[in-house]
Amino acid sequence: MVILKQALQDWCTAAFEPSLKAELMALEPDLLPLQRGVSQGGYVDASNMELSLLSVKDDGVEIAVKVGVFFSEIIAGCSCGDDPATENAYCELYIYIDMQRAHARFELV
Repeated sequence: MVILKQALQDWCTAAFEPSLKAELMALEPDLLPLQRGVSQGGYVDASNMELSLLSVKDDGVEIAVKVGVFFSEIIAGCSCGDDPATENAYCELYIYIDMQRAHARFELV
């Protein structure tokens, strides 16, 4: 279970976006559903991951955040001289943060 405590504490303040980004960047990349967002069947390389907040709203129960995620996709298997190849990748996630417990769930758009 992912808990985004600082982001929840900073909700409705100017600190929300940097807090959310910092907490997401501190997570193990496997906790985000990025692997389902690769387009060429490769593997996620989150070492250069960048996040962009696209929309944010709350319904009184959850904060729904749509995030654009830029990362690299490692494509291996062709036995070429430049194997494995790395391509830029992008996907969008919805992050739902429970406003009572700060529990977060992720959904690939």
